[in-house]
Amino acid sequence: MSILKRWRNAILMCIASCLLIASNSHAQKLTDTGFSDPNWTKDYEPFRIVGNLYYVGTYDLACYLVTTPQGHILINTGVGSSAPMIRKHVEKLGFKFSDIKILLATHAHFDHVGAMAAVKKLTGAQMMINAEDADVLADGGNSDYVMGGKGPSFLPVKADRLLHDHDTVKLGGMNIVVLDHPGHTAGANSFLLDVKDEKRTYRVLIANMPSVLDETNLAGMPLYPTVAKDYAYTYKAMRALQFDLWVASHASQFDLQKKHPAGSAYNPEAFNDRAGYDKLLGELEKKYLRKLKEK
Repeated sequence: MSILKRWRNAILMCIASCLLIASNSHAQKLTDTGFSDPNWTKDYEPFRIVGNLYYVGTYDLACYLVTTPQGHILINTGVGSSAPMIRKHVEKLGFKFSDIKILLATHAHFDHVGAMAAVKKLTGAQMMINAEDADVLADGGNSDYVMGGKGPSFLPVKADRLLHDHDTVKLGGMNIVVLDHPGHTAGANSFLLDVKDEKRTYRVLIANMPSVLDETNLAGMPLYPTVAKDYAYTYKAMRALQFDLWVASHASQFDLQKKHPAGSAYNPEAFNDRAGYDKLLGELEKKYLRKLKEK
């Protein structure tokens, strides 16, 4: 090889390295956006919730793996730095990370979709998002009606499929029903699925609990004029739901550590807690009603 070619190759390698470093630095800045709770990145032992539904998230940011013979579904990813942890959890449970075929999210905030871009790149999985959150996901959160306008807060992801109320996501015999529960974001949704174990079939709700952000103006936001109306719809719709077990976007919302202390045995009935669900929903609605008076 000539000296000229060696120099050219060395220069190209240097440029590539600089671009990679810059890209990683940008991703890290997005990864660190808005941290307010160390429990968002604290590790938590992955475990089987019920049947083929597993918890693979952090101490507080809940991520769920639904396994099937034809591949797996991952719901939520936590913040951008969580991708390696999720991968470790999936593999510790005995599954291949590369077998994840579908990515879902309860809503497009950086603490739940921050690592979607990384997981999608690593697995090639299809990203499916509620149509009302698709633009927010695609611009990295910059068009979010509360937290947007300051540039992206996570790496953008373009959706492969847009979801609507009562759509069904199907894979390997599993049917996951999408339920529109807007307010927290315009495209916030919950998921309802039937899960079997060795004893019975459970109807499981993965709930997006409708908390109202302090910055939300229920008189109407420029990017979300119907926010108050949508919250009202969601409280009513969620009160009417019927299910056997429930979990949520944040572990703290359904008392994960009390119901399943790290290392405890398989016990689906620990998540049979309608009273806890109704209590939390009622508390969130009371805050909404108090804030509504500020209009």
